Amino acid sequence: MSDDEDRVTKPFKFVTAGYDARFPHQNQTKHCWQNYVDYHKCILAKGEDFQPCRQFFHAYRSLCPGTWTARWDEQRESGIFPVVLSD
Repeated sequence: MSDDEDRVTKPFKFVTAGYDARFPHQNQTKHCWQNYVDYHKCILAKGEDFQPCRQFFHAYRSLCPGTWTARWDEQRESGIFPVVLSD
């Protein structure tokens, strides 16, 4: 049996954020930011198990650089995030 016969191929679906008419231009910085904020507002309001929140999560994860989200996470945890996420 060769290495090719031992290899198992798993299906992979590559998904990026869909088109959003609010952000029609190539620069997706605002789109990234809005999805990050919307995701955290959604999970605070509905809980992490609320499935529609996942759309925002997947969108910001595909649009935002990891260094940005890491910094925003730190800001949220320390209470200096520039947006009020809860009512």
